[in-house]
Amino acid sequence: MTAIRVSTLGVSEDYQTGLIPATFKALGYQIKWTKPNDCDLLVIGPFQNLNRKKLGWCPKPLRTTVSNLNDSLSSIFTSRKTFPISLFQTGENIRFDFINADYSITFDLGISNPQHLRMPYWMEMVDWSSEGVTGNQNPRYGRLLNLERLMHPLGDSFLSRPNKAAIFASHLREPRGTLLNAVKKEIEVVEFGSLFNANIKNHSVSGLIKYDELQNFAFNLCPENGMFPGYYTEKIPEAFMAECLPITWADNNVKVDFNPKAFINLAPMSGSNFTELSEILHSKSILSTYAEQPLILKKPSIEPLKIYLKEVIAAALS
Repeated sequence: MTAIRVSTLGVSEDYQTGLIPATFKALGYQIKWTKPNDCDLLVIGPFQNLNRKKLGWCPKPLRTTVSNLNDSLSSIFTSRKTFPISLFQTGENIRFDFINADYSITFDLGISNPQHLRMPYWMEMVDWSSEGVTGNQNPRYGRLLNLERLMHPLGDSFLSRPNKAAIFASHLREPRGTLLNAVKKEIEVVEFGSLFNANIKNHSVSGLIKYDELQNFAFNLCPENGMFPGYYTEKIPEAFMAECLPITWADNNVKVDFNPKAFINLAPMSGSNFTELSEILHSKSILSTYAEQPLILKKPSIEPLKIYLKEVIAAALS
């Protein structure tokens, strides 16, 4: 098995048990985790801060966790003449060219750059064992997403559950606050997360298994943190997988990933102050139409990621 030396900056603490390392291994490579000065490949996440001046154009919630790395990487390397191949990977709502990396993996749709691969974060939480990739984990949710389940109708079991919604959140920055209040006007919303429980440090150590908690709810209020073409996270499929009807907030391009008839999207209701929501949530006949819909209409494959990573590895080892 060929070894590749990989280093990371600004990634989540559980990155080594994520999909990209698992795919490396499935391709026949042994990862040796090392320091930036010794690596063949440097993976840069969205949480790296090199004490550069904060960016005025960056959304305020992200200014404390991200910084522009374009001219900063040289400060990391002290004993090598050339930079390693770099891969920018983000599960946050940040653009693919946020840094000047050799390759990038992001949510962004419509990017023609051959060094960019669109792989939305929800795909990292899928069970890809049928395509030979194993080892990625989703401990906070309690299980990996099953594509076969997501491609079958939601079913009507949610109609027999308590007519209330769950929300898992660490903040209520807009639009979350507005959306939460809109749903609260119609049904009870039970709040989970560090924002509502001071004893919880973060969602990774909350002691909650999201899948299990959702069994007690008909709905899961799961809006995205922001709106950008292609930015769709694990929130919608995790709700659907738990047989909850997702209530989300996403732009029209969400149909690229998910069947828009399979969830309630609050975004188109914004102009009417969410007046349509009352009829939807209190009409069994309307809710029954969602039960007939699968979330995914065309089965995705991990093969594009394998092809892409082969190119990245070849460049890193050349």
